[in-house]
Amino acid sequence: MHPLDNPVWQSLHTRHRGFARVSAGVARYPADVAPFLAVDPAQSIQLDALTALVDPDESVLIVGPAPVVDAGWQLELLEPIAQMVCEQRIAPAPDPGFIELEAQHRDDLLELTSLVYPHYFRPRTPDMGRYIGIYDGSRLAAMAGERMGFDGHQEISAVCTHPDYLGRGLAQRLVTELTNASLDAGELPFLHVSNRNVRAKALYERLGYVQRIDINLWSLKRLPNKGDAP
Repeated sequence: MHPLDNPVWQSLHTRHRGFARVSAGVARYPADVAPFLAVDPAQSIQLDALTALVDPDESVLIVGPAPVVDAGWQLELLEPIAQMVCEQRIAPAPDPGFIELEAQHRDDLLELTSLVYPHYFRPRTPDMGRYIGIYDGSRLAAMAGERMGFDGHQEISAVCTHPDYLGRGLAQRLVTELTNASLDAGELPFLHVSNRNVRAKALYERLGYVQRIDINLWSLKRLPNKGDAP
C-alpha cells in the first residue's frame, strides 16, 4: 500500500504523533484538532479499539481504508474524493501579498472556515502546520494551510476564499506558495477535493496538480447505547 492510500494513519504515526490517540490498529486526532480517524488495514480491528477512541453519538471521518463494524456503528461512504499531487514548481504570481497566520489571527481564521469550510476545521487545526492568508484591511479574504504530513509528503488544505473575494486569484496565490515551499523542502504536495467541486478541481489542474486516485471519504458514527445518558 502506498503511504498516500492511508494518509491519516501515516500522519498520525510520524509528523503528528504528538496529537495521536491510538488503540490497537486505530488512531485518531483529538476532536478539537481534526475530525479524522484511521485504521491499519494490515491488522484485524477489534471493535473495542474503536470504542476506546470514539464517544457514544460521536461521528468521525475516515480517508481511505474503513473498518468492518457491527450494528453499534453507522458507517457511511460519503463520496470518493480526488487525491491530487503536484510534482513541479508553479510560476508564482507577482506580489502575492500573503502573511503568516499566527495566534492573533485565529479568530479570523475560524470565522472564515466556519463560513466556507465547515465540518473539517476545528479550533486547534492551525496547530497542524503552516497557515497563510491574504487580508483586505481587517478582513481575512482568503487562506490556505498545511494539514496532514509525513516523510516526503505534505497535504495542502483549508483553501478558502470569502464569497466577496471570489474570482480574484487569491486561492491560486496561496496554493502556489504552499506548493512551491513543499517542493523546495523535498516533499510532494498533495490535496483532497470533492469531484463535485468542479471550480476548485479545475484550479488545481491549471496549477499543475494531477489526480492520483479517487480515495473514499467515510463517516463513522458510534451509535448511543440504550443505557447512555441523553
